[in-house]
Amino acid sequence: MNSDADADTTIRFNQSSLYEDVYSTAPNDGVLLMKFTCENGFDEFQKNGSCQNNTTEMLPMDLVFTDENMVTIVAYTCMFIVAACGNLTVFITLFRNRNIKSRVNQFIFHLSIADLVVTFIMLPLEIIWNITVAWKAGDPACRILMFFRILGLYLSSFILVTISLDRYFAIVHPLSLNDADKRGRIMLILAWCFSIVASIPQSVIFHVETHPKYRTFRQCVTFNFFPSHNHELAYNLFNLITLYALPLLIITTSYSLILWEISKKTKQCKEETKCLSTRSRLRRSSVGNMERARIRTLKMTLVIVSVFVICWTPYFVLSAWWWFDSDSASQLDPKVQRGLFLFAVSNSCMDPIVYGMFTTTFRRETQKWGRWL
Repeated sequence: MNSDADADTTIRFNQSSLYEDVYSTAPNDGVLLMKFTCENGFDEFQKNGSCQNNTTEMLPMDLVFTDENMVTIVAYTCMFIVAACGNLTVFITLFRNRNIKSRVNQFIFHLSIADLVVTFIMLPLEIIWNITVAWKAGDPACRILMFFRILGLYLSSFILVTISLDRYFAIVHPLSLNDADKRGRIMLILAWCFSIVASIPQSVIFHVETHPKYRTFRQCVTFNFFPSHNHELAYNLFNLITLYALPLLIITTSYSLILWEISKKTKQCKEETKCLSTRSRLRRSSVGNMERARIRTLKMTLVIVSVFVICWTPYFVLSAWWWFDSDSASQLDPKVQRGLFLFAVSNSCMDPIVYGMFTTTFRRETQKWGRWL
């Protein structure tokens, strides 16, 4: 194989190492790596304790621990602390109040489970992976952890879709409330099933591979799995559509129809109020209280969805840019690339904050924890 092909292979391997580093290319500078090249192989090294013809190779900076890794570790650690405290509080609060009949609380409960998967699997994995840089856990762990790594993201996305659809039926089609609980349970089951099915390919595609140039370096990558770039692009587009684009389309459509319906009802109520008697107005007031509670719930779910869109949109835009024009995308500062992924993952920290802003039960539970601490 010629030197250009070797360089291309090395770069593609380096690009497929860490999920958030998929845009980085191997830099020209590096650190020294002692590599034994005994003529008689490893037996000579075991016998003599050294090789007569030791050579020194340059290990690229993206294959060793650097200051950027340290900054990333600190950021992930802070994120882990915030996400763990917030999501555990939400989970415990909703679990203790599970007897309260509320579909939205049920959805938020499952959303907290998705965020806990991200918090206690994905974030610690990123911290440890940035410490070791190379993959140290073996091939089975690589496949299992890659499955759970994306499961939390899929589950979070699909549950947000179920929340949006539930709010749509509750406000646009209020007469269908008799079937609302059953429909909510079915949507949750489907969200879990779709998340698991969509995550399974990760455990097949990712595997432990030895670096084609630096044989002492092993990584959990997708390298050498896809037969061509088009196959890899197709899989990446599948993830982009199922994890972000399709959920965003459903969510946007649902809330647009909801806001349109609210606008019509508000206009209708203003016209009817002029003709109501005092008794009718009192009765109308009690109904209005129920509507205000429903609107408050709508606001909470809308903010949660908005946070998801704000956090993940920059990262997915950058991903699409890289897949379709890697030459220009590779010119972007790697720090920006890492920062966008960190910003995307921070979505798991924001959900408990939003829930706390709109829920008095959560705030009381947080105060109890504060007194206990």
